[in-house]
Amino acid sequence: MAGDSVISPQRSKDFGKLDHGCDHYKRRCKILAPCCNKIFPCRHFHNETSNSLSNPKDHHDLVRQDVKQVICSICNTQQELCQVAQVCSHCGVNMGEYFCDICKFYDDDITKGQFHCNDRGICRVGGRDKFFHCEKCGSCYMVDLRDNHFCVENSMKSYCPICFEYLFDSVKSTRIMKCGHTMHMECFSQMAKQNQYRCPICCKAVLDMSAFWEDLDMDIDATRMPAEYQFEVSILCNDCNSTSTVQFHVLGLKCRKCNSYNTRRVTEPANHCHTY
Repeated sequence: MAGDSVISPQRSKDFGKLDHGCDHYKRRCKILAPCCNKIFPCRHFHNETSNSLSNPKDHHDLVRQDVKQVICSICNTQQELCQVAQVCSHCGVNMGEYFCDICKFYDDDITKGQFHCNDRGICRVGGRDKFFHCEKCGSCYMVDLRDNHFCVENSMKSYCPICFEYLFDSVKSTRIMKCGHTMHMECFSQMAKQNQYRCPICCKAVLDMSAFWEDLDMDIDATRMPAEYQFEVSILCNDCNSTSTVQFHVLGLKCRKCNSYNTRRVTEPANHCHTY
């Protein structure tokens, strides 16, 4: 693809900055997807397009490291295979104010604080000085979680338990819960708005429920069960994993060890997370 003769070469490096790109990224280049030999604004746009095709056999994702050729959005010049770089070889503009040669990633909006994580092998946003890499979890977390989180091996190499998007490649912000499992921040917020307080994976409480448990204590004290329901049952606590025998009550079964009502009858199937 030859350069556009209408555009004079050797533009200022800042020419057209933040004026080009898509909803995902502001950048002054497009990528040539080697998997289908088509041009897209970014790999996310490629994936959304290819995975919406009517034939499921045509669905596929673009591997970011496979990108070898980009097209300058200013002069329409396709960069040579061995010269994919930050600056257009024809008109001299920065195709991205931020550029990562490893990820073949361009972005003009540097307010995101992009940086490349060598341990994780991808670019992150938020500022290098604000994150650390946890080798066991295989993820970058905010520095306030250093030595202050429960590790789950390769926690980010999984799917969000709410929307099922693969977390490792997601551009959305994530939240690590007290149990160590991870989900999108916006999915976590939506779950909380629906009064769902347990991790969808392990059933442990992800919010401070102590005030709610105190209210439930008062409700149970004020509600006497009929004689035929005054018997004991065995329960397993989802929060502390201890078992205990407690008096049955329709409003809730309280763990004797940690006082949580996030419990279930042990006579129920092990994978059933019924919570009172």
